[in-house]
Amino acid sequence: MGRTQSDLLDMESKVPWHSRFDLLGITFLIFLGSALGALPSIEGSGRDLNYLGNLSRFLSQFFPPDWSILDRTLSGLVETVQIALVSTLLAILLSFIISLGASRNVAPLWLLWPTRMLLNMIRTIPSLLWALIAVVIVGSNSLAGVIALTFYSVGYLAKFFSETFESTDLSAQSALKSLGAGPLQAFQYGLWPNARPIIWSHCLWMLEYNIRSASIIGYVGAGGIGLHLKLYAESAESWNKFSLVLLCILVVVTVLDFTGEKIRYAIRQKLEGSAPNKS
Repeated sequence: MGRTQSDLLDMESKVPWHSRFDLLGITFLIFLGSALGALPSIEGSGRDLNYLGNLSRFLSQFFPPDWSILDRTLSGLVETVQIALVSTLLAILLSFIISLGASRNVAPLWLLWPTRMLLNMIRTIPSLLWALIAVVIVGSNSLAGVIALTFYSVGYLAKFFSETFESTDLSAQSALKSLGAGPLQAFQYGLWPNARPIIWSHCLWMLEYNIRSASIIGYVGAGGIGLHLKLYAESAESWNKFSLVLLCILVVVTVLDFTGEKIRYAIRQKLEGSAPNKS
């Protein structure tokens, strides 16, 4: 005889409170306590400033956007998107290979930990610092932006990919191996079909992120629209030009977000349609 909801609530109320916390709950409590403990250390400038007045004056300089610079803004934005596209493509290819060495259920231990340490080292360096390093090596151009964002993206995409492979249901892969399939065949037909939607979702997210990042690394000479942002931010009378650049970036990111959602939905529908009927 099945238990009612009230029975389950009564059983839960009898469980000691400390036994209800799993690792996730304890981690959240540690995070919450650390964040609240850090609040007293957050200090302002110490000066008596009119924050709302400063914000109001600043926003008033943003509007209306200066449409006279639309042509050169679009030109810089095209270069920014090109940098993001090329760097994301290179990062996907490199990350897919590296992630296999960082996946616990794919790689041996002697390869697993060195690969994860390599990814930790890559993620330690922020994208702006990668851009500075690339500018020093290849000069101030769009190639520096591609190099910087490729390295930066690999640090995250390879980690995302490996975590996806580790969290995917391994029953199909194990079944194929028991039938004599090789490691590559087991991965291709057992693990990859389940991981593919999440992998593509990560790729689309990385592309969107790289478009925003490519807009910033231009501050240090790595190409793209960032140089425009730097010039307008340094001029006290150019915030309306700055706002137009931000508006154009917003349009590109929004279009990419809607497109990515459509693609992810199509992938999910295709997988659900190809799944075997268990009824």
